[in-house]
Amino acid sequence: MNDEPGAHVYILRCADGSYYVGSARRGLERRLSEHNNGTFGGYTSKRLPVELIWSEHFPDITDAIAVERQIKGWSRAKKEALMRGDFGSIRQLSKRRD
Repeated sequence: MNDEPGAHVYILRCADGSYYVGSARRGLERRLSEHNNGTFGGYTSKRLPVELIWSEHFPDITDAIAVERQIKGWSRAKKEALMRGDFGSIRQLSKRRD
């Protein structure tokens, strides 16, 4: 068990090229292993193997959950900008198009 408080938010690339956004409260390596073993079924279990592309640790679990929910609502392009660390593109992609 991981003694580090808080949680990780992560993005996985699935075998079909899609992305999965999730959070891990009991260690990121453990959660990645659970995904690749199909432990809990669901989205990634039908798209194995998965690869960890991006993660960030948040000391406060409520912050991690909020960020996970936010990223889940993002476009593919915006997620890819985050994975590249291209924060300028994230801001540009966030602007409303009227």
